[in-house]
Amino acid sequence: MLDLTTTYLGLKLKNPLVASASPLSKKVESARQLEDAGVSAIVMYSLFEEQIIQESLKLHRDLTRGTESYAEAISYLPDYGTYSIGPESYLEHLNKIKSAMNIPIIGSLNGVSTGGWVEYARKIEQAGADALELNLYFLATDPELSSAELEASHISLVKDIRQQVSIPIAVKLSPFYSSLPHFARQLVNAGANGLVLFNRFYQPDFDLDELEVVPNLVLSNSNELRLPLRWIAILYGRVQADFALTSGVHTASDVIKAMMAGARVAMVASEFLQRGIGRASEILADVQHWMEEHEYASIQQMQGSMSQQAVAEPAAFERANYMRALSSY
Repeated sequence: MLDLTTTYLGLKLKNPLVASASPLSKKVESARQLEDAGVSAIVMYSLFEEQIIQESLKLHRDLTRGTESYAEAISYLPDYGTYSIGPESYLEHLNKIKSAMNIPIIGSLNGVSTGGWVEYARKIEQAGADALELNLYFLATDPELSSAELEASHISLVKDIRQQVSIPIAVKLSPFYSSLPHFARQLVNAGANGLVLFNRFYQPDFDLDELEVVPNLVLSNSNELRLPLRWIAILYGRVQADFALTSGVHTASDVIKAMMAGARVAMVASEFLQRGIGRASEILADVQHWMEEHEYASIQQMQGSMSQQAVAEPAAFERANYMRALSSY
């Protein structure tokens, strides 16, 4: 019998297919559908640093507005019986999701600076999350900010959050670091148990009629798999972390490639949003069919089998591949 199990962040999962952070986790009903379709874990949609800070400032204004002038200022105080700021609603929803599910639920915290907001890592743990994914979504635009300073701030953030929680932490990265292997190792030394490769930066567009810069959301496709595939294959065995591959996972072949590169799990969002949650069961069935056809007994058997350390031509992952690709056209 085929063994699809894998281990990610210390969690024993029934298969390597994980639902990544998306709007599908905003409703208990769709989360249950994901579980029924076969996903082994769900990453919650993100709670943003900006949300926490904004709501904290709003609450501070509510508490202090008018107190310097009016004794009646007590009337401005919110009714704590019904008052619920955004971050608290996130924690309540996470708790509902966790209570309704039989698979691990991974909380998601999106932020880039140290500060009082990191205490929400502990609150996410208290709400029932089995692990925490820290999403480092940051675009460096300040010419005065060096890469060393940026990386040091992110390392400090991981250390601060590690002090807040005892559950495993995965750090979701972009590919835009000058020395990704070194930075990845520093993150692990700071307390990260896993690395999620890669975050997708959504690029703005120009509206030529209104002459405005507008947000533009484009879902992924399988061609985007190659970047995280390459880097996981390079980092596997060199950085002691559990790797999750995200961006570009749409088919069973994508999942299998992720495992062979060295990932513990393959994370999916765009495929479910485009073609429905039922795609999970189809992908898993196709994975099993491929394993039977190619005589693989388990997921563990293939993990890392095509990493840079395992293949006959390790230079294919480096500069040599660039020259070979150009000459082959």
